[in-house]
Amino acid sequence: MSEPIVLKYKVTDGEFQHVGEASSSVKKELRALGVSPDALRRISVAMYEGEVNMVIHANGGTITVEITPQQVKMILDDVGPGIPDLEKAMQAGWSTAPDEIRNLGFGAGMGLPNMKANTDTMEIDTRVGEGTRITMTVNL
Repeated sequence: MSEPIVLKYKVTDGEFQHVGEASSSVKKELRALGVSPDALRRISVAMYEGEVNMVIHANGGTITVEITPQQVKMILDDVGPGIPDLEKAMQAGWSTAPDEIRNLGFGAGMGLPNMKANTDTMEIDTRVGEGTRITMTVNL
């Protein structure tokens, strides 16, 4: 693999029935490439949490995954409301998800903390009223 493999996914606002499709697709691709089970788990968890956040909070968006022999980079772009208090959002258990989302079993406030815990690097560029870009990498 000399050129990076680039995969793109669209995440649609409010479509919980499709949450996890992108992370499952990436996991299948990486498994075929022989990526270690530990890296597969970490990447799957980080991407899944990102997908859920995009469906709940961000009006959907796009996920671009760049795979090289050295790393998997996941770029999550949305045009949602942005994150007004990033410090609070990074605290485990803090959530702005409404009750109807929590009643579906989502919105426990573990998304961003789990994303950070399962990646080697995570950068968040957020602008209130404009959207958020989260770039995560897992080294292989």
